[in-house]
Amino acid sequence: MNNTKAILDILAQDFPNPKSELNFNSPFELLVAVILSAQCTDKRVNQVTPALFEVASTPEAMSALPLERIEELIRSCGFYHSKATYLKDMATDIVTRYGGVVPNTLEELRTLAGVGRKTANVVYAVAFGGQAIAVDTHVFRVSNRLGIVSATNVLDTEKQLMQAIPCEQWADSHHYILLHGRYVCKAQRPVCNECHVSHLCKYYKENHVE
Repeated sequence: MNNTKAILDILAQDFPNPKSELNFNSPFELLVAVILSAQCTDKRVNQVTPALFEVASTPEAMSALPLERIEELIRSCGFYHSKATYLKDMATDIVTRYGGVVPNTLEELRTLAGVGRKTANVVYAVAFGGQAIAVDTHVFRVSNRLGIVSATNVLDTEKQLMQAIPCEQWADSHHYILLHGRYVCKAQRPVCNECHVSHLCKYYKENHVE
């Protein structure tokens, strides 16, 4: 973990001003987009959400929308039956328990239907400027490959990242690692010859043959 600061300094140069690649105009829209992004690409979510937000861009509108209509609008995101239920129940929670306003704390976000640690962390950091590290498949893969963490599950990965990285850098570091995984350190074929941190990478040292 001694290389963590050096790795993040380089990734910060590779991805200046990092931000979510999901399109949204409010905390609620971000929350919806993140729920839809489970096992689905951000690109696909961004293709689906305009039509959805045209009819349901608020918790009140989403909770009032028939479940079948939500399913129809999000079908191409995959797992649309369960995701539609999550969206409707989450919106209803916000309306009935939080007066139609998306809560701005991690603890409250995690009480919403369909909202787990990763989703809550993303919304807390991106929508409300909080410090949190959301561990998706990219962050899990890359942080282990780089050797920043040594974990077999997402929760341990999150905990170890929080220990290895200063709190004030959590939100940006999440994006650095995620974007590096999306564009360089890909799941099947990492582009090690284009990677600016390969000289600090545990995976590269173990797998690269001169």
